[in-house]
Amino acid sequence: MRLLLHTCCGPCTIYPLRVLREEAVEVMGYFYRSNIHPYTECLRRQQTLNAYAEQVAMPLIIAPDYNLEAFLRNIAFRESERCRFCYHDRLRSAAIVASRGKFDAFSTTLLYSKFQKHDTIRWVAESVANEVGVPFYYRDFRAGWKEGVTRSKELGMYRQQYCGCIYSERERYLERPKKGS
Repeated sequence: MRLLLHTCCGPCTIYPLRVLREEAVEVMGYFYRSNIHPYTECLRRQQTLNAYAEQVAMPLIIAPDYNLEAFLRNIAFRESERCRFCYHDRLRSAAIVASRGKFDAFSTTLLYSKFQKHDTIRWVAESVANEVGVPFYYRDFRAGWKEGVTRSKELGMYRQQYCGCIYSERERYLERPKKGS
């Protein structure tokens, strides 16, 4: 099977790629950029993913656009649903690329993260698969969370501290009031 794997970053690619290759799946990575803020963060994640892809001989497609404005317009006034919209943008883009590249299916490394909304990812991906006409390959990769973290540290990979959007950056770094204050 030829699979297009939406890859959110290098560290999250380690475990899913290993598992898929052990199952004789031919994997090509796909990096979508418009949701990552700031641009310097996007470039750092892209460089890390590029280096890893080269190291493990994984072909990689990088979305050429960085359309942060469109991403923000799509999310504005729907911040509580931002993850669903973000998943849709990324997975729809991956499905379209998979369709054009005649892949058998597409999947995502978002299914590796224990911090993502797993059920929402699956629902969005299956909806997009029906719309675009390319099957979604579902696999819960969370069992390999610790393995991927350990390996990424061994490789000295850049490990981001937030999901990617400006809202997740704010949540990660905004000082929260202490309990009892």
